[in-house]
Amino acid sequence: MTAQYGFSGSTARDISASVERAVAGGRLVPGAALPPVRRLADELGVSPGTVATAYKELRQRGIVVTRGRGGTVVAQAPAVGSRRPPRVPEGVRNLAGGYPDPAFLPELAPPPRVPPVPGSHRASPRLASLEALTRDWFARDGVPAQCVTFAHGALDCVGRLLSTELKPGDSVAVEDPGFHHLLDLVPALGLRMVPVAVDDQGMVPEALRTALRAGARAMVCSPRGQNPTGACFSRERRDALADVLSAFPEVLVIEDDHNADMSGAPSYSLAAAGLPRWAQVRTVSKHLGIDLRWAGLACDATTLARHDGRLLLTSGWISHVLQETAARLMADEAVRRLVGRAEEVYAERRGALVGELARYGVRAHGASGLNVWVPVRDESAVVNGLRSCGWWVAAGARFRIASPTGVRVTTAELEPADAARLASDLAGVLGESEATYGG
Repeated sequence: MTAQYGFSGSTARDISASVERAVAGGRLVPGAALPPVRRLADELGVSPGTVATAYKELRQRGIVVTRGRGGTVVAQAPAVGSRRPPRVPEGVRNLAGGYPDPAFLPELAPPPRVPPVPGSHRASPRLASLEALTRDWFARDGVPAQCVTFAHGALDCVGRLLSTELKPGDSVAVEDPGFHHLLDLVPALGLRMVPVAVDDQGMVPEALRTALRAGARAMVCSPRGQNPTGACFSRERRDALADVLSAFPEVLVIEDDHNADMSGAPSYSLAAAGLPRWAQVRTVSKHLGIDLRWAGLACDATTLARHDGRLLLTSGWISHVLQETAARLMADEAVRRLVGRAEEVYAERRGALVGELARYGVRAHGASGLNVWVPVRDESAVVNGLRSCGWWVAAGARFRIASPTGVRVTTAELEPADAARLASDLAGVLGESEATYGG
């Protein structure tokens, strides 16, 4: 097997790369079985743990799948695994989407008149009015705003930052559990994910230190409103993470503060900690509407040059019609009041579910943002059990790499009275699930 397919390497990274080459070259077709871990380890002269780590990396990237006693085989569509959610069944209350309450979104009104553009916007890609609002947006939370630019949303921005900073095969430290679209994006760029454990205050410092010592060249984190757990940095946690990062000045630190205006938590940003390489991206999709595919980026001068250089080679600039629409909304006092009220209501609804679950002895996490994370033993049993009660929640599998199981509940539209009923149903489902396992 090793000679036939060209498997080689003395490290997990090299072994997984050799398997991937065999798949890409057609020497291993979908459904083909890989050697058992111990047999391949003997043939390559490495430990079984090294081969097991290589196989795990291949599974995370969707190249192979494990079929229990059937062993590890090449996936039918050897590509990046998709973490897209399943279709929402009919007749249930959807609490799985992660979306804001439409009642707290302003009506989008494009500018009444847009003068024709002579030539290209490449010479002046940013509207001065929106650039000034963006600088104020970051500065109000102590984020340095000397260098700011725009992108087509948070993921667009993060993807461009990673692709200009790293090369295929490099490692990125990511939150675990974390944002499922990011967990798709990183391997799609040919990069390797290094999971970093998260608690209620965000990334755990020692877990981050381990990831950086393992060679991660960038990290992506959320300072508040973390998806899916709702974690948010405290001042002490921010300072502890900054202390860890001080020993790795070459690492690019990317903060996704997508919930900046309605997280319900103060800003304790790593971007304000004096790091040499940093970027913070903020989007308006959650508080102004998903049709506004615009994000602001504050960063160091080197990162700005690399980001904008790549942007000019691709889309060139963000639509000025879109920029003008965003600027009008951001400057509108009525819109600001609506967003402020949304932040209050989201905190109330999130806290109501956490409190109701606590009455039943069910531990839940939701310090900020739009979601509550509930650790459970069997995700499928809980999702299906709540479905029978008329609720639809998100199984945690698509948010996780190596972290414990759980479910995510979006509380943005969950009134406190409904939270009490959901908590009762969830406690009942958990009781039945534990009884099944004899726990």
